[in-house]
This record gives sequence, structure tokens and C-alpha cells, in this order.
Amino acid sequence: MKQIIQSFKTGATVLEDVPAPQVKKGCVLIKTTRSLVSIGTERMLVEFGKANMLQKAMQQPDRVKQVLGKIKTDGLRPTVEAVFNKLGQPLPLGYCNVGRVVAVGEGVSGFKTGDRVASNGHHAEYVCVPKNLCAHIPDNVTDEEAAFTVIGAIGLQGLRLCDPQLGETIVVTGLGLIGLITAELLIANGCRVIGIDPDPNKLAIAKKKGIITINPAEGADVVKTINELTDHVGADGVIITASAKTDDIIAQAAQMSRKQGRIILIGVIGLNISRADFYEKELTFRVSCSYGPGRYDDSYEKAGIDYPLPFVRWTEQRNFKAILQTIATGKLGVAALITERIPLTEFSRIYDNISNKDSIATILEYPEQSSADTTVKVSEGIFAAGKGGIGIIGAGNFTSMTMLPILTEISAPLYSIASASGVTGTALAKKHKIGKSTTDYHSIINDPAIDLVVITTRHNEHARMVAEALRAGKHVFVEKPLAINRAELYDVLDAYTGKTTLTVGFNRRFSPHMQKVKQLVGDAPMNVIATMNAGHIPANSWVHDLQTGGGRIIGEACHYIDLITFLTGSKVQSVCMNAMGVNPQANTDSASILLQYENGSTGVINYFANGSKAYSKERIEVYAQERTIVTDNFMLTEGFGTKNFSKLKTNVDKGHKAQFQLLTGRVKAGGGVLIPFDELINTTLAGFAAIQSLLTRQWVDVK
Repeated sequence: MKQIIQSFKTGATVLEDVPAPQVKKGCVLIKTTRSLVSIGTERMLVEFGKANMLQKAMQQPDRVKQVLGKIKTDGLRPTVEAVFNKLGQPLPLGYCNVGRVVAVGEGVSGFKTGDRVASNGHHAEYVCVPKNLCAHIPDNVTDEEAAFTVIGAIGLQGLRLCDPQLGETIVVTGLGLIGLITAELLIANGCRVIGIDPDPNKLAIAKKKGIITINPAEGADVVKTINELTDHVGADGVIITASAKTDDIIAQAAQMSRKQGRIILIGVIGLNISRADFYEKELTFRVSCSYGPGRYDDSYEKAGIDYPLPFVRWTEQRNFKAILQTIATGKLGVAALITERIPLTEFSRIYDNISNKDSIATILEYPEQSSADTTVKVSEGIFAAGKGGIGIIGAGNFTSMTMLPILTEISAPLYSIASASGVTGTALAKKHKIGKSTTDYHSIINDPAIDLVVITTRHNEHARMVAEALRAGKHVFVEKPLAINRAELYDVLDAYTGKTTLTVGFNRRFSPHMQKVKQLVGDAPMNVIATMNAGHIPANSWVHDLQTGGGRIIGEACHYIDLITFLTGSKVQSVCMNAMGVNPQANTDSASILLQYENGSTGVINYFANGSKAYSKERIEVYAQERTIVTDNFMLTEGFGTKNFSKLKTNVDKGHKAQFQLLTGRVKAGGGVLIPFDELINTTLAGFAAIQSLLTRQWVDVK
């Protein structure tokens, strides 16, 4: 299928061939007929992409601070590589989509094949959209009119925050697409509306809709004019839909408001606020968040859990429905806002000169016949069947920033990559000369040319995909964790026959630092203290979700259980965990784990998320045979009491490259497993035991 993609690195906008998405649980698959180009938003993204590195940095000072912090902890080269990798990731454009449902995912009710729907899907021939971000289109609303649904909901949410009353005077600053829609909604609400904009064409459209207009470009004193129009009372509310860097807009909004007036920001402006302006009038200022309640809430948008209507009357989806109903009744006339209609294949007419484009609304028209293939050929195949061919499932940060650069460097035979949307997978396939990009991971598992299946998806998908690949007779590499609960682990155990191999991405044991430590201490009983200064991750991140990420102990601390198992040469016998700020589900990211090993060794894992980023992220201390060896951040290992060894110093090396070199070599040429299967199972069970220990507040045997 065709999809419009933009590069943050170069600003180039292209119509890309990507595999069509597959319908997912809780979603509907839509064949697009029309989409609306939001000129303001998309112009901002394109211009940011075209800016040089210094200009990009100046626009995002907070990101610059993060980069500087990463340089301190990870070093210059890894940080630069991470920045350029992030900039190189493709950005799908568009969020105002209309089409017909062609497939309905598991758990979706209220939608069926053939339904016309509006959604926040991208500019693509097919889009897979969660059910709470879709709405049915009334029969008397055309596809073109329905394309205004999402952008109309943005204006509607700002209006709801303003809470306009019948007869009030509301000022709309900025009469672009959102501003014009917002103003017309206010008129439908019984308000007197004043619109401000320097563009005479937009003002002319506003006048036809009954909006009083002011053009500051003609020298009008905006504040004085509004005071005169309101008998020197001031506006009851000001809704700002403009996009500008100046602080003048917010200052004017305060000056033109009446006492206890309301100011709502929908657009993007400078926000250096004068306290005096707001203090003297006791003004209320609120920033509107996109389409309404539910936005950026994964439980609502992705899991499909609706907010109860009696408590949250207007959610994103209910705002979509309200806009469509307002269009259907003729109270919102959007057809007059359409400046041009352009076929999808002629997209460059929009984006090649988007910085100077003055259209109000541009509609993209899609062909009736379009490809729904879930796999696209990106380049010629690199290898013949049976030569260690690799298929990758997952195209997230680990794949793009760590794994693929290494696999490319060691000339691994990359054959196919699967991603949920098809966009990131296709971009990575082009960059790393991977033969195929697909949205159907089963095509990788069932491909006879692929010997090794690499799985780097979210944690809740690991065990299921591992079991499927093992049953298909493939060697499997899966990024940690292997499973997030016992039922998943038992499925893997049932699928594993020993005829093919399973490797979990416990890379740290392959680091030259840990290899040196192991050489120095041998297999004698030892004490190991591993500290992970993990850093804070926001509470709404998927890694904390026990159903998706399994929590950070299961999902990340398992690295250290495996590492200590490797160093001690023994398996975990029992576990005790204590944590700070425990919730009833034992979901924590600041804990100390005590490990008792079968050979008498002990391990301590301090996994903390409340430390300073200025301190090293990882530290391992080993005490054995009157020797102490300390590894700091996998850059420096120092020995105390060790003969003929003082220190080992490298760039950050956590063992990823060595692991993949060994793995791809074994798949091609044969040889023993990298990590014994019983150790993988023991490490996984030890993680489960840690959680059980926290809940029961006692030692738990690993079994």
C-alpha cells in the first residue's frame, strides 16, 4: 500500500510502499477514501525536519539536556549514534482519516465490515485504528465532510474547556482551519464571536459565517477594538488557535478579557505570562489537550476501556460523534473550507511547498483499488535457504539502535523484518538491506528460508511468539524477558524439544568485562553485588503494565539474575525481595533482591529507579578467594588482590556484539547453545519468585 512518510532528519516527504497493517485486537482495519491535510501541524513537522542540527537543538532545549546527560553516562559515540538513529526514524503524517471498515479485530463491538468511519488514522491506503478513536459517519455526511471530524474535535475540546454561555462574547485568535471551525461551533452555541487573523482570505470566510473580524495587519488596535465592541467590559472568553513564537498573543488575550475571563490555548505560542495581567483580573488559563479526555491514555486508546459517560460526558470518541452530528444537522459547514482536492499520488503538490501554502483545507483522494499486501519486497535477497537466514519480529528502539547496526556490521544474513504498522520495518529494511518488510509475523515464522527468528516485541508477546517459532522448527532469539507469567513459561516449555535452540538476550554475560571477571574468579563460591541505577520511567509507560510489560523486575532485573548465575556457575535456589513503595500487586522499580545459589554463592541485586542520572548506571562487585573485582558501567573493570591483572578499560560494551557474533555463527555452522536452557528457565522462575517473595514477605524457593 501507499503511505505518506516524513523524515525528521532531512525533512523529505515521500509516498512510500509499505506493507498494509493487519487488524489487531481492539481495532478496526480501514480502507481509506479521503484524508484531510492539517496544514499547520504538518508544516511545523516538515519545517522541523528541514532544519539543521543547531536549529533543531534550539527548538528543543529539553532534549539537548537529555543528550548531554546521556553523554556523561554512556559516552559520546553511543549518544551520537542514538540521536542520529532517532532522527532517522520515519514519521507517518496525518491524523484525519475517513474510509470503510474492511476487518474488525477481536473484542470490538459496534463496528462491522462495510461501515463508513472517521478516525485519527494516517495518510495511508489502509489504517488500523483502536475502536475508541473511530466514529460512524451519518448517511447524509459525505466522506469529504467527515474528514474534518478529528480536527473539529480539537476545536470542540477547547470550546468545552471555555464553557461558553448563550450570549457571551468569545474571541478566537487565529482563523486557520481549527480557528474557523471553533468560531462556527461557538456561533452554533449562541455566542457572539470575534475572530482575529492577519489573512484577509480567512477573514472573508469568517465574515460569511457571521463572525466579527479584526485584521491586526491593517493597523487595528485589537485590544481597543474588542473593548469597544464589548462596551468596555472585555471578552468573556478567548480561545487561541494561532501558532506563533511571540508572547504578544497571550498578553493581548489577558488585556482583552473581562474580569474573571477564561483563556484557552489550543495552538502553540510563547507563554511568558505577565503575572500582573492575570492577577488583576483573576483570569483563568487552560491548555486544551487534543481531541479530549482519553488522549494519551493507553487504557482508553489502546486497551479500549471507555470512561463512564455519567462521569466523563465528552471523551475523544464522543467528541468525534458530536462533530459528525453537528455537520449532519448543517450547524457546522465544513465543505466551504475545502481549498483543493488532490489525488494521493500527487501528494508532492502539497508538501514540496508547504511552508508557503495558504490553503485552508486540502483533501487527499485515494484510489478505489489499492494493494492490501502485508509483505513488500524491499531489496534483492541476500542469501540462499539454509545458510542461517534471519527474520526479525519487532522494529522498536532496541532493534533499530542496538541490534540491527551490529547484525549489519557482522554481515549477518538478514532476510525479513516484521513491524505492526509496516512503516518502521520498511525504513529499517531499506537502511540495512533487508529483503522484505511485512506486517504479518507468521510469514517469517513459516518461511523455509529463515533459520533464526529474532523476537524484539513488547514483553507480553515474547512467550507466544517463541512457542510458535519453536513449533515451526526455528532457532529463536528473544529479547528479555522470556515470559511474564507462569502460564506463558509453561507454553514455551511445552514447545521446546531441543531440536532447535532458544537464546534469551542476556547479553551482559558476553561482555569482555564479565568474561574477564569469570576468568579471574573461576567457579568458587562468591558474593556478587549488582547495582542498576535504572532511572525513572513514567508511571503510564507500558513497561509498568503487568499485563503488557510485566513490571521492571520481571522485565529488566532478570538481566542481573542471569549475570550472577553466569558468574557463580550455579542456579538460583531461593529468593527474597524487599522493595520501597510496594503496591498491592507488587509492582515496583526500586527493590533489593537476595539470591541464594545451589553452590553456596549469594547474590544481591539493587535495582533502583530513584537515583541520580549523574551516577553510573550499572556497577558489579564480585568478592571471592580474597579478591575483589569491580566493574563500572561496563567501561572499567578493576581487580584488587588479583595477580597479573589491574584493570580493563573499554568503551561501553555490554556484550551485544559478542552475543550476536556467537549466535549467528552457531546457527550457520552448528555448536553448543549460548545459554543452557535450564538456566533460562531458572532465571525466569527466579524473577517470578522475587515477586512472590515481596507479596508473602518471606524467602521463596525457585521451582
